[in-house]
Amino acid sequence: MIKAIGHRGAALLEPENTLLSFRTAIELGVDAVECDVRLTKDGRLILMHDETVDRTTNGSGRVSELTFEEIRALDAGKGEKVPTLEELLDLVKDKVELLLELKGEGTADGAVRSVEERGMGDQVLFISFSVERLRRVKELKPSYQVAPIFGEPPPPEEACRIAQEIGARGVNVNHAYLTEELVEEAHKRGLEVIVWTPNTEEEIGAAIEKGVDAITSDRPDLLLKLLGRG
Repeated sequence: MIKAIGHRGAALLEPENTLLSFRTAIELGVDAVECDVRLTKDGRLILMHDETVDRTTNGSGRVSELTFEEIRALDAGKGEKVPTLEELLDLVKDKVELLLELKGEGTADGAVRSVEERGMGDQVLFISFSVERLRRVKELKPSYQVAPIFGEPPPPEEACRIAQEIGARGVNVNHAYLTEELVEEAHKRGLEVIVWTPNTEEEIGAAIEKGVDAITSDRPDLLLKLLGRG
């Protein structure tokens, strides 16, 4: 069965990376949700994709230069506040898997600690464009699962080698660069293939046809429908 993953919750249905967005995805019936984690100026882990708060809130400024209190006072859409990682972990616990993307330096340690405190190590997949951050997760907790993210990936053998070198569960690949060769190579090596973010019927259909293991979409409602589950 192909896993259905809600990207930043249900990013094209509700304000991304808000608890409303994640609740919507879970209510739709996804198997997992994906989030982005950054550190505030005072060291709090919050859910935010961009380096700044400008695009997704009514404020402005770099996340790393704003305190948690300053960010918490902003409107992230529909009156929603910017959540902490801990709030999302509490929301998804025992419900769905969480793909936790580490954004920015220093995020691995706090994220691992928060997951460990809640006994959720078997429910979280740490993902990142930074192999070093994933290595740090493995240093802290060798049993925790990781998977590198690729935009335009290197050749299939190289992408899979990188994943295996850090003890990854699989690879995350942009749907625009997904190939049958990569899927075949990954499966040959016992790796999962997670594709992100096909959002149209055509894009999702193409990913399904290539035999991926999981699909991350901003339209979990459409994804589940095309998987025959919506």
